[in-house]
Amino acid sequence: METVLSKNPKEMQERAEASFKRKEVQAREATKAMADYQAATAATREKTARLRKLRLAKEAADRELAKKTAAKPKPAKKRR
Repeated sequence: METVLSKNPKEMQERAEASFKRKEVQAREATKAMADYQAATAATREKTARLRKLRLAKEAADRELAKKTAAKPKPAKKRR
C-alpha cells in the first residue's frame, strides 16, 4: 500500500483522527484482554489450590483408614 501525503489539511486531519481513534480502540481492547487474562489466571490458581486441598485431605483420610485396617488383626481361620 503506497501512502500519498495529501496537501489537503482537512484530509490530513481526518487521517490523523482516524489513526488516533484506531489506537484508542486498540488500547482499550488490550486493557480488557489483560484484565480477562489476569482474571482467568487467578481463577485457575484458586481452583488448583482448592483441588490440592481436597486431594491432600483425601490422601490423609486414606492413610488413616489404611492404619485402622492394618491395625486390626484378622481372625484366624479354623482348620478342618
